[in-house]
Amino acid sequence: MYTYGELLDDVNYLSRFGVETGAIGASVYGRIIPYVRLGNGNHSVIVTAGIHAREHVGTLFAIKQLYKILSDDIGFKLYFVPMLNPDGNVLVSDGADAFGFDKGKLIALNGGNADFSLWKANAAGVDLNVNFDAMWGSGRQNVRTAGAENYIGAYAFSEPETRAIADFTKKIQPVLTLSYHAKGQVIYYEFGQEKESLERDRAVAEYAAALTGYKLIHGTAESAGGYKDWCVSRLGIPSFTLELVSDSFTHPIPDTGINADFAREPILPVKLYKYMAESGFLP
Repeated sequence: MYTYGELLDDVNYLSRFGVETGAIGASVYGRIIPYVRLGNGNHSVIVTAGIHAREHVGTLFAIKQLYKILSDDIGFKLYFVPMLNPDGNVLVSDGADAFGFDKGKLIALNGGNADFSLWKANAAGVDLNVNFDAMWGSGRQNVRTAGAENYIGAYAFSEPETRAIADFTKKIQPVLTLSYHAKGQVIYYEFGQEKESLERDRAVAEYAAALTGYKLIHGTAESAGGYKDWCVSRLGIPSFTLELVSDSFTHPIPDTGINADFAREPILPVKLYKYMAESGFLP
């Protein structure tokens, strides 16, 4: 699997090309959350991945896109935050041993199981993609107890990882965000938009579906508290959750699971930005 250590190596290597790199903040256990910026221009786009620990293939997909786009003059600022949940990734890759004296606490959060290969949450047992201030706590699968998945946290933005990406997003003021998850090859785009905003976001989502071959999901699927939800409801911008990888795969997904997705559409954020520009959807 693609690990946090490999990500840090890739970010360090990419910095040698003169691109901007940095950190948006740190995790519960103090691991930095890196970002890489490509391009220049008046507008910005943010791509995130790895908010769920077991979905390391989304991080790898983002890194492969970074290398693919690296030499292009794209005409806007493209920010990648490839791993929003570094503690979770380390739990999946190295287990609770990597957390020293907290090993027992983490195994207890995992129901007494030392196998973290299916873990989604951060190291506090909070599912980060239900911790945003966007109808927080109203999702159909939300739970109120810390564990491997679906726990909403004590309150919206209780976690340093969600606060970090929210603050970074408000600072960057993107015109579009994409979030890579796995699996299912579907696209989610709705969260209460109306009229012109809904028409705009649906048009961009339909274009993304045509490029990727993914199924477009209309409605919210009774989810809430996600990064996409927050971007749509609080910032009023198009924001999409893309579930990579065919449903024929099961977790834990091998790195090769993204090969067909990447071959189909390796530079999606660039194409979506250009479509928005050509369609008059940019501010």
